[in-house]
Amino acid sequence: MDTTSIIKKRKEDGIRLALLDVGMRKKTTLFEDIEFIHNALPEINYDEISLNTKFLNHDFNAPIIIGAMTGGSEKSKIVNENLAKAAEELGLGMVVGSQRAALVSKELEETYSITRKVAPHIYIGANIGAAQLEKISKADLERLISMLEANALYIHLNPMQELIQPEGEPNYKNVIANIEKIRSLVDIPIIVKEVGMGISKDVGLALEKTGINAIEIAGAGGTSWIGIEGIRAKEFWNEEKEKLAIEYWDWGIPTAASLYVLARSVKIPLIASGGLYKGSDMAKALAIGASMVALARPLLKDALESSDKVKKHLSLIISSIKASMFGVGARNLDELRKKKLVLKREIKDWIEAMS
Repeated sequence: MDTTSIIKKRKEDGIRLALLDVGMRKKTTLFEDIEFIHNALPEINYDEISLNTKFLNHDFNAPIIIGAMTGGSEKSKIVNENLAKAAEELGLGMVVGSQRAALVSKELEETYSITRKVAPHIYIGANIGAAQLEKISKADLERLISMLEANALYIHLNPMQELIQPEGEPNYKNVIANIEKIRSLVDIPIIVKEVGMGISKDVGLALEKTGINAIEIAGAGGTSWIGIEGIRAKEFWNEEKEKLAIEYWDWGIPTAASLYVLARSVKIPLIASGGLYKGSDMAKALAIGASMVALARPLLKDALESSDKVKKHLSLIISSIKASMFGVGARNLDELRKKKLVLKREIKDWIEAMS
Protein backbone atom coordinates (compact mmCIF):
# COMPACT_ATOMS: atom_id res chain seq x y z
CA MET A 1 0.00 0.00 0.00
CA ASP A 2 1.47 3.41 -1.02
CA THR A 3 1.81 6.34 1.39
CA THR A 4 -1.28 8.18 0.16
CA SER A 5 -3.43 5.07 0.53
CA ILE A 6 -2.13 4.53 4.08
CA ILE A 7 -3.02 8.13 4.99
CA LYS A 8 -6.50 7.81 3.48
CA LYS A 9 -7.10 4.61 5.44
CA ARG A 10 -6.06 6.29 8.72
CA LYS A 11 -8.30 9.28 8.05
CA GLU A 12 -11.22 6.98 7.18
CA ASP A 13 -10.55 5.13 10.45
CA GLY A 14 -10.78 8.42 12.31
CA ILE A 15 -14.25 9.07 10.93
CA ARG A 16 -15.46 5.48 11.34
CA LEU A 17 -14.32 5.21 14.94
CA ALA A 18 -15.50 8.69 15.94
CA LEU A 19 -19.05 7.54 15.15
CA LEU A 20 -18.77 4.83 17.81
CA ASP A 21 -19.24 5.27 21.56
CA VAL A 22 -15.85 6.88 22.16
CA GLY A 23 -16.81 9.52 24.66
CA MET A 24 -15.20 9.65 28.08
CA ARG A 25 -16.59 6.84 30.23
CA LYS A 26 -16.69 8.42 33.70
CA LYS A 27 -15.20 11.90 33.45
CA THR A 28 -17.45 14.80 32.47
CA THR A 29 -16.87 18.40 31.41
CA LEU A 30 -18.11 19.52 34.86
CA PHE A 31 -20.44 22.07 33.32
CA GLU A 32 -23.10 20.26 35.34
CA ASP A 33 -21.35 21.76 38.38
CA ILE A 34 -22.06 25.29 37.13
CA GLU A 35 -25.50 26.87 37.16
CA PHE A 36 -26.97 30.19 36.12
CA ILE A 37 -29.22 32.09 38.53
CA HIS A 38 -32.67 32.34 36.99
CA ASN A 39 -34.00 35.86 36.39
CA ALA A 40 -37.80 35.95 36.59
CA LEU A 41 -37.78 39.60 35.46
CA PRO A 42 -35.31 39.65 32.52
CA GLU A 43 -36.72 42.97 31.23
CA ILE A 44 -35.84 42.04 27.65
CA ASN A 45 -37.62 40.52 24.68
CA TYR A 46 -36.19 37.31 23.27
CA ASP A 47 -35.96 38.88 19.80
CA GLU A 48 -33.60 41.54 21.18
CA ILE A 49 -30.90 39.01 21.99
CA SER A 50 -27.80 39.24 19.81
CA LEU A 51 -24.96 36.73 19.54
CA ASN A 52 -22.92 38.88 17.15
CA THR A 53 -19.25 38.97 18.09
CA LYS A 54 -15.79 39.77 16.75
CA PHE A 55 -12.89 37.36 17.21
CA LEU A 56 -9.39 38.02 15.88
CA ASN A 57 -10.79 40.81 13.72
CA HIS A 58 -13.38 38.55 12.10
CA ASP A 59 -17.13 39.10 12.49
CA PHE A 60 -19.31 36.15 13.54
CA ASN A 61 -23.10 35.93 13.71
CA ALA A 62 -22.66 33.72 16.78
CA PRO A 63 -19.56 32.84 18.85
CA ILE A 64 -19.33 29.33 17.39
CA ILE A 65 -16.51 27.61 15.52
CA ILE A 66 -16.87 24.14 14.03
CA GLY A 67 -13.87 22.46 15.59
CA ALA A 68 -11.01 20.60 13.94
CA MET A 69 -12.21 17.25 12.73
CA THR A 70 -10.93 15.74 9.52
CA GLY A 71 -9.33 15.88 6.08
CA GLY A 72 -7.26 13.55 3.91
CA SER A 73 -9.83 11.14 2.42
CA GLU A 74 -12.92 11.05 0.22
CA LYS A 75 -15.26 10.99 3.22
CA SER A 76 -13.28 13.81 4.80
CA LYS A 77 -13.94 15.95 1.75
CA ILE A 78 -17.69 15.34 2.06
CA VAL A 79 -17.60 16.20 5.77
CA ASN A 80 -15.56 19.37 5.29
CA GLU A 81 -17.71 20.55 2.39
CA ASN A 82 -20.96 20.15 4.33
CA LEU A 83 -19.54 21.75 7.47
CA ALA A 84 -18.22 24.72 5.50
CA LYS A 85 -21.50 25.26 3.64
CA ALA A 86 -23.43 25.32 6.92
CA ALA A 87 -20.90 27.70 8.51
CA GLU A 88 -21.12 30.02 5.51
CA GLU A 89 -24.91 30.17 5.67
CA LEU A 90 -24.95 30.81 9.43
CA GLY A 91 -21.99 33.19 9.56
CA LEU A 92 -19.88 30.98 11.83
CA GLY A 93 -16.33 29.62 11.50
CA MET A 94 -14.53 26.30 11.17
CA VAL A 95 -11.16 24.62 11.51
CA VAL A 96 -10.01 21.69 9.38
CA GLY A 97 -8.36 18.58 10.77
CA SER A 98 -4.59 18.14 10.79
CA GLN A 99 -3.16 19.02 7.37
CA ARG A 100 -0.10 16.81 7.75
CA ALA A 101 -1.70 14.51 5.17
CA ALA A 102 -1.74 17.28 2.57
CA LEU A 103 1.96 17.96 3.14
CA VAL A 104 2.73 14.31 2.46
CA SER A 105 0.47 14.00 -0.59
CA LYS A 106 -0.59 16.92 -2.81
CA GLU A 107 -3.40 14.68 -4.04
CA LEU A 108 -5.15 15.16 -0.68
CA GLU A 109 -5.14 18.98 -0.69
CA GLU A 110 -8.66 19.22 -2.11
CA THR A 111 -10.11 17.39 0.90
CA TYR A 112 -9.16 20.54 2.85
CA SER A 113 -9.34 23.32 0.24
CA ILE A 114 -12.99 22.45 -0.52
CA THR A 115 -13.85 24.44 2.63
CA ARG A 116 -12.76 27.77 1.18
CA LYS A 117 -14.20 26.91 -2.22
CA VAL A 118 -17.74 26.57 -0.82
CA ALA A 119 -17.36 29.13 1.99
CA PRO A 120 -15.60 32.23 0.66
CA HIS A 121 -16.46 34.53 3.56
CA ILE A 122 -16.08 32.55 6.78
CA TYR A 123 -13.24 32.32 9.28
CA ILE A 124 -11.24 29.15 8.51
CA GLY A 125 -8.37 27.79 10.56
CA ALA A 126 -5.45 25.80 9.17
CA ASN A 127 -4.11 23.05 11.44
CA ILE A 128 -0.84 21.25 12.15
CA GLY A 129 0.37 19.13 15.08
CA ALA A 130 2.94 20.30 17.61
CA ALA A 131 4.85 17.04 17.09
CA GLN A 132 5.44 18.04 13.46
CA LEU A 133 6.79 21.54 14.14
CA GLU A 134 10.43 20.47 14.45
CA LYS A 135 10.61 19.54 10.77
CA ILE A 136 8.15 21.97 9.21
CA SER A 137 9.48 24.68 6.88
CA LYS A 138 8.24 28.14 6.06
CA ALA A 139 7.24 26.84 2.61
CA ASP A 140 5.17 24.09 4.26
CA LEU A 141 3.41 26.62 6.46
CA GLU A 142 2.68 28.88 3.50
CA ARG A 143 1.21 25.90 1.65
CA LEU A 144 -1.05 24.94 4.56
CA ILE A 145 -2.31 28.49 4.90
CA SER A 146 -2.72 29.23 1.19
CA MET A 147 -4.73 26.07 0.41
CA LEU A 148 -7.44 27.45 2.72
CA GLU A 149 -6.76 31.18 2.52
CA ALA A 150 -6.74 30.62 6.26
CA ASN A 151 -7.57 33.30 8.82
CA ALA A 152 -5.57 31.59 11.57
CA LEU A 153 -3.12 28.75 12.08
CA TYR A 154 -3.97 26.19 14.75
CA ILE A 155 -1.24 24.12 16.39
CA HIS A 156 -2.69 21.14 18.19
CA LEU A 157 -1.23 19.54 21.29
CA ASN A 158 -1.93 15.80 21.51
CA PRO A 159 0.94 14.14 23.41
CA MET A 160 -1.14 11.35 24.94
CA GLN A 161 -2.90 10.63 21.65
CA GLU A 162 0.46 10.41 19.87
CA LEU A 163 1.65 8.01 22.58
CA ILE A 164 -1.22 5.58 22.03
CA GLN A 165 -1.54 5.97 18.25
CA PRO A 166 -0.02 2.91 16.54
CA GLU A 167 2.01 5.11 14.18
CA GLY A 168 2.23 8.06 16.59
CA GLU A 169 5.09 10.50 17.14
CA PRO A 170 5.29 11.18 20.90
CA ASN A 171 8.06 13.74 20.41
CA TYR A 172 7.31 16.75 22.59
CA LYS A 173 10.71 18.16 23.39
CA ASN A 174 11.29 21.82 22.39
CA VAL A 175 7.61 22.44 21.53
CA ILE A 176 7.60 25.89 23.16
CA ALA A 177 10.70 26.94 21.19
CA ASN A 178 9.15 25.58 18.00
CA ILE A 179 5.93 27.52 18.57
CA GLU A 180 8.01 30.69 19.02
CA LYS A 181 9.79 29.89 15.75
CA ILE A 182 6.50 29.40 13.90
CA ARG A 183 5.25 32.69 15.33
CA SER A 184 8.08 34.43 13.49
CA LEU A 185 7.32 32.65 10.19
CA VAL A 186 3.63 33.42 9.70
CA ASP A 187 1.68 36.67 9.58
CA ILE A 188 -1.74 35.37 10.61
CA PRO A 189 -2.94 34.69 14.17
CA ILE A 190 -1.75 31.49 15.84
CA ILE A 191 -4.00 29.49 18.15
CA VAL A 192 -2.78 26.56 20.22
CA LYS A 193 -5.32 23.89 21.12
CA GLU A 194 -5.54 20.56 22.88
CA VAL A 195 -7.48 17.65 21.37
CA GLY A 196 -9.67 16.81 24.35
CA MET A 197 -7.48 16.65 27.45
CA GLY A 198 -7.41 20.28 28.50
CA ILE A 199 -4.87 23.02 29.21
CA SER A 200 -3.59 23.65 32.73
CA LYS A 201 -2.79 27.07 34.20
CA ASP A 202 0.98 26.53 33.90
CA VAL A 203 0.74 25.44 30.27
CA GLY A 204 -1.57 28.35 29.47
CA LEU A 205 0.86 30.87 30.95
CA ALA A 206 3.79 29.28 29.08
CA LEU A 207 1.87 29.42 25.80
CA GLU A 208 0.88 33.04 26.34
CA LYS A 209 4.56 34.00 26.64
CA THR A 210 5.27 32.65 23.14
CA GLY A 211 3.19 35.45 21.62
CA ILE A 212 0.35 33.30 20.29
CA ASN A 213 -3.03 34.98 19.83
CA ALA A 214 -5.47 32.58 21.53
CA ILE A 215 -5.81 29.21 23.25
CA GLU A 216 -8.46 26.58 22.63
CA ILE A 217 -9.01 24.64 25.85
CA ALA A 218 -10.39 21.42 24.30
CA GLY A 219 -10.80 19.83 27.70
CA ALA A 220 -11.87 16.40 28.90
CA GLY A 221 -15.47 15.26 28.97
CA GLY A 222 -16.17 14.69 25.30
CA THR A 223 -14.40 12.49 22.77
CA SER A 224 -11.54 10.35 24.06
CA TRP A 225 -8.87 10.33 21.37
CA ILE A 226 -6.91 7.98 23.59
CA GLY A 227 -9.92 5.66 23.32
CA ILE A 228 -10.09 5.98 19.54
CA GLU A 229 -6.37 5.23 19.19
CA GLY A 230 -6.81 2.29 21.56
CA ILE A 231 -9.41 0.78 19.24
CA ARG A 232 -7.03 1.32 16.33
CA ALA A 233 -4.22 -0.28 18.35
CA LYS A 234 -6.40 -3.36 18.81
CA GLU A 235 -6.96 -3.50 15.06
CA PHE A 236 -3.18 -3.21 14.60
CA TRP A 237 -2.66 -6.12 17.03
CA ASN A 238 -0.76 -3.80 19.37
CA GLU A 239 -1.78 -5.25 22.73
CA GLU A 240 0.37 -2.94 24.85
CA LYS A 241 -1.09 0.26 23.41
CA GLU A 242 -4.60 -1.19 23.54
CA LYS A 243 -4.20 -1.83 27.28
CA LEU A 244 -2.70 1.62 27.87
CA ALA A 245 -5.71 3.17 26.14
CA ILE A 246 -8.12 1.31 28.41
CA GLU A 247 -6.23 2.52 31.47
CA TYR A 248 -5.96 6.15 30.32
CA TRP A 249 -9.31 6.47 28.47
CA ASP A 250 -10.55 9.29 30.76
CA TRP A 251 -7.26 11.18 31.05
CA GLY A 252 -7.45 14.96 31.15
CA ILE A 253 -8.64 18.17 32.78
CA PRO A 254 -12.42 18.72 32.63
CA THR A 255 -13.30 21.47 30.17
CA ALA A 256 -15.15 23.72 32.62
CA ALA A 257 -12.33 23.59 35.18
CA SER A 258 -9.63 24.26 32.59
CA LEU A 259 -11.57 27.20 31.17
CA TYR A 260 -12.43 28.72 34.55
CA VAL A 261 -8.83 28.74 35.74
CA LEU A 262 -7.30 29.94 32.47
CA ALA A 263 -9.85 32.74 32.10
CA ARG A 264 -8.49 34.10 35.38
CA SER A 265 -4.83 33.49 34.55
CA VAL A 266 -4.12 34.56 30.95
CA LYS A 267 -4.98 37.72 29.06
CA ILE A 268 -5.31 36.27 25.55
CA PRO A 269 -8.70 35.08 24.22
CA LEU A 270 -9.91 31.56 24.97
CA ILE A 271 -11.98 29.15 22.90
CA ALA A 272 -13.93 26.59 24.91
CA SER A 273 -14.33 23.10 23.48
CA GLY A 274 -14.29 19.49 24.60
CA GLY A 275 -17.65 17.87 25.27
CA LEU A 276 -19.62 21.03 24.46
CA TYR A 277 -22.67 19.45 22.87
CA LYS A 278 -25.48 21.63 24.28
CA GLY A 279 -26.15 25.32 23.90
CA SER A 280 -26.81 25.61 27.63
CA ASP A 281 -23.25 24.46 28.39
CA MET A 282 -21.87 26.77 25.71
CA ALA A 283 -23.65 29.69 27.35
CA LYS A 284 -21.97 28.76 30.65
CA ALA A 285 -18.60 28.62 28.90
CA LEU A 286 -19.13 32.08 27.43
CA ALA A 287 -20.20 33.37 30.84
CA ILE A 288 -17.09 32.11 32.65
CA GLY A 289 -14.62 33.54 30.18
CA ALA A 290 -14.62 31.99 26.71
CA SER A 291 -14.53 34.37 23.74
CA MET A 292 -15.77 31.58 21.46
CA VAL A 293 -16.98 27.99 21.73
CA ALA A 294 -16.29 25.07 19.41
CA LEU A 295 -17.71 21.61 18.76
CA ALA A 296 -16.76 18.82 16.39
CA ARG A 297 -17.87 15.18 16.84
CA PRO A 298 -21.55 16.02 17.53
CA LEU A 299 -21.73 17.33 13.94
CA LEU A 300 -19.96 14.41 12.27
CA LYS A 301 -22.97 12.21 11.53
CA ASP A 302 -24.92 15.15 10.13
CA ALA A 303 -21.95 16.25 8.02
CA LEU A 304 -21.75 12.83 6.37
CA GLU A 305 -25.34 13.35 5.19
CA SER A 306 -25.90 16.99 4.22
CA SER A 307 -25.10 20.62 4.98
CA ASP A 308 -28.79 21.17 5.78
CA LYS A 309 -28.58 18.69 8.66
CA VAL A 310 -25.48 20.45 10.00
CA LYS A 311 -27.23 23.81 9.69
CA LYS A 312 -30.31 22.50 11.53
CA HIS A 313 -28.15 21.12 14.35
CA LEU A 314 -26.21 24.37 14.73
CA SER A 315 -29.39 26.46 14.56
CA LEU A 316 -30.78 24.55 17.55
CA ILE A 317 -27.56 25.21 19.48
CA ILE A 318 -27.80 28.92 18.67
CA SER A 319 -31.40 28.98 19.92
CA SER A 320 -30.33 27.19 23.10
CA ILE A 321 -27.57 29.72 23.85
CA LYS A 322 -30.10 32.49 23.40
CA ALA A 323 -32.53 30.67 25.71
CA SER A 324 -29.95 30.76 28.51
CA MET A 325 -29.36 34.43 27.84
CA PHE A 326 -33.09 35.12 28.02
CA GLY A 327 -33.26 33.15 31.27
CA VAL A 328 -30.67 35.40 32.93
CA GLY A 329 -31.68 38.63 31.21
CA ALA A 330 -28.67 39.18 28.92
CA ARG A 331 -29.19 41.07 25.66
CA ASN A 332 -25.70 40.32 24.34
CA LEU A 333 -22.52 38.44 25.18
CA ASP A 334 -21.03 41.30 27.18
CA GLU A 335 -24.06 41.26 29.48
CA LEU A 336 -23.93 37.46 29.72
CA ARG A 337 -20.34 37.61 30.99
CA LYS A 338 -21.42 39.83 33.89
CA LYS A 339 -23.98 37.35 35.24
CA LYS A 340 -23.27 35.51 38.48
CA LEU A 341 -22.87 31.74 38.51
CA VAL A 342 -23.20 29.01 41.11
CA LEU A 343 -20.19 26.66 41.37
CA LYS A 344 -20.78 23.28 42.98
CA ARG A 345 -18.94 20.18 44.20
CA GLU A 346 -16.13 18.73 42.10
CA ILE A 347 -15.30 21.78 39.99
CA LYS A 348 -14.27 23.62 43.15
CA ASP A 349 -11.68 20.91 43.85
CA TRP A 350 -10.22 21.24 40.36
CA ILE A 351 -10.11 25.04 40.57
CA GLU A 352 -8.35 24.90 43.95
CA ALA A 353 -5.81 22.35 42.70
CA MET A 354 -4.93 24.29 39.54
CA SER A 355 -5.01 27.86 40.90
